Amino acid sequence: PLFLNQLQKDLEEVKELLTNATRKRVRDVLLAEKQKLELEIKNQPPPKPKDVAEEEKSSLGGYTVKINNYGWDQSDKFVKIYISLNGVQKLPAENVQVNFTERSFDLLVKNLNGKNYTMTFNNLLKPISVEGSSRKIKTDMVLVMCKKKREEKWDCLTQVEKESKEKEKAAYDTTDPSEGLMNILKKMYAEGDDEMKRTINKAWVESREKQYKGDIPMDI
Repeated sequence: PLFLNQLQKDLEEVKELLTNATRKRVRDVLLAEKQKLELEIKNQPPPKPKDVAEEEKSSLGGYTVKINNYGWDQSDKFVKIYISLNGVQKLPAENVQVNFTERSFDLLVKNLNGKNYTMTFNNLLKPISVEGSSRKIKTDMVLVMCKKKREEKWDCLTQVEKESKEKEKAAYDTTDPSEGLMNILKKMYAEGDDEMKRTINKAWVESREKQYKGDIPMDI
């Protein structure tokens, strides 16, 4: 903008000199300079409005938050992912961007309350149609619509989830029922709160005592 300002001042002075110049040779020199200056001014990049420049600065330099919470459901044609973001409907539509590939999508929400929000889903369970997929901005929510390539039910969203479920199923699906039960108890113990752990411990101790006594009542 400073350089552009100098060019405009030069042009004004040349125009002023032209109004006073009477000699043809002087006028020709000034006219050539005028054209040169006008071309230079024309080729200068337009200055950005202040609010746009500020918005870009804050959207690029702001704090970026990774979104982990979402909900999802499906119809015959779409898998729908719901992402809650307070006030997202107040943003310009171009601030909410989703890029789709056949097996992934990533969401970028720019400059929402001074922060950027991102979410990435890789290795979707089944292929989606990039052209048929879209996003909708609702009150306090972004809805990502992934168009299924084939109309079939998805058991989960990603390949990783599927593999995790299969491993879990295999752990419980053993030929020895007591071993399967043990695995379930171990999982409950690992994921449970203190109350759950106390309950499992108590049941375990009582079970061991019964085995030790051989289930014989002690009525002596």
